[in-house]
Amino acid sequence: MTRQTSPIGANASLTPLNEANLAQLNSQVSAPQYDRSRLKPRIVHVGVGGFHRSHEAFYTDELLRNDRSSDWGICGVGLREADEKIASVLKRQDYLYTLIIRHPNGTVESRVIGSIVDFLLGCHDPESVIEQMASPDTQIVSLTITEGGYNIDAATGEFNWNHPDAQHDLQNPTTPKLVFGFLTEALKRRRARNLPAFTIQSCDNIQHNGDLTRKTVLGFARKQDPELATWIESNVCFPNAMVDRITPVTTQDDMDYLVQEHQLCDEWPVTCEPFCQWVVEDHFSAGRPAWESVGAQFVPDVGPYEKMKLRLLNAGHSVLGILGSIHGHRTIDGCVGDPLFATYLRQFMDAEVTPVLDEVEGIDLETYKDTLLERFGNPNIKDALSRICLESSSKLPVFLIPTIQDNLARGGRIELATLVIAAWCFYSDKQVDQHGNPLEIIDELKQPLHQAAAATRKDPLSFLEVTEVFGDLIQNERFTKQYVSMVETLYETTDIASIMEDLLQSGNDPN
Repeated sequence: MTRQTSPIGANASLTPLNEANLAQLNSQVSAPQYDRSRLKPRIVHVGVGGFHRSHEAFYTDELLRNDRSSDWGICGVGLREADEKIASVLKRQDYLYTLIIRHPNGTVESRVIGSIVDFLLGCHDPESVIEQMASPDTQIVSLTITEGGYNIDAATGEFNWNHPDAQHDLQNPTTPKLVFGFLTEALKRRRARNLPAFTIQSCDNIQHNGDLTRKTVLGFARKQDPELATWIESNVCFPNAMVDRITPVTTQDDMDYLVQEHQLCDEWPVTCEPFCQWVVEDHFSAGRPAWESVGAQFVPDVGPYEKMKLRLLNAGHSVLGILGSIHGHRTIDGCVGDPLFATYLRQFMDAEVTPVLDEVEGIDLETYKDTLLERFGNPNIKDALSRICLESSSKLPVFLIPTIQDNLARGGRIELATLVIAAWCFYSDKQVDQHGNPLEIIDELKQPLHQAAAATRKDPLSFLEVTEVFGDLIQNERFTKQYVSMVETLYETTDIASIMEDLLQSGNDPN
């Protein structure tokens, strides 16, 4: 996001967002009425992006509004130099920000979130972050570090020890760079001080996110201190969770909206849809907020819920993001407004995803899929395809490729998902849409993917040789036959829509 330069000098009637000015806010802006000075940083959250601020921080703010006796506050943490911007903005605003909730009918709700009470930068002062995690006040350390933040090698499924930051953290435990180094050192200090362990709670869009976090933390700790790893294994809880709320990147228009409608100057608000869901396994080490009182759902096993959401919503986003980007669409709602793309997405969900899902108690899948299309089509949530395609090398192995693998195992349909992989090759190679307009590609593996994709003309399977992403998918003859046919057609015609239409008309797996 490009941060807005303060317009206060140009318009003295604007109200800067901070604690002192809460009472002056427009009556249409819902401000926290609870005493924020009472809050303790019982949650340390690593990765304070838009999603955290529209989701966990929102739920916690809602709890504080409904239960004035609650003192659950959040201390945000950034581990990268890129987090300096959000740290400085939140500090200037006393850690307040506006959540702009945009409904499909045009209704807009604006509320100031007050649940974040501090922010620390681990890249500059790792000791402060470690000590905050080790503090007796801290009961939960939660994470939104994105799929790539777990440092897992897709080819092996194991922690990538070759990463230079992982090697650094093993040798320098008190000045870590990766979140696992921070967690391990903080837990080591709590153990030494006879303090109970905190819960480590992933809020990322990863199936079995708690199990994955447990695996990575224990794997790291065993390398560094085997006795500590044994203590962590016995004392730290890692609840699995399914999280859901569409939260596009903040734009200048969002900031301008607050200025124009409410005379409010917020340097980094967050926009989101009204829908919000959080399904969590109720396994916590040292207590938790009563989030269930404000809409969160606690269940014994979150697996079926998260699988449903990742395979339908998140994979659906990637389907539209990659195919739509090549076609020339720019936003998710623009894709869904195109009957071809809406039909393709629904066919993908019905024919390839639904057959491999587990039964989800209390969920009508047909209604859920209908709701997804409505949410994606919200004209007031301009979710850019460039955001959806961010770090696709981390997303597709989690959201889309498992559906292909399941259908290969059961003899199910694969062609709709396979076209997305073929299109991703074209996207990574050409880096422009079919009209020649440049595509914004941000991916840690951008260069390896580009190099592999660029060799497609000589070797149509070259893209699949990026094993960090595709694992052994290249070994499946049925998949490679389908993939090669599609990638050759796409390179020949460069018309993604015609290929989509042909697949929809065929209606049957050509294999």
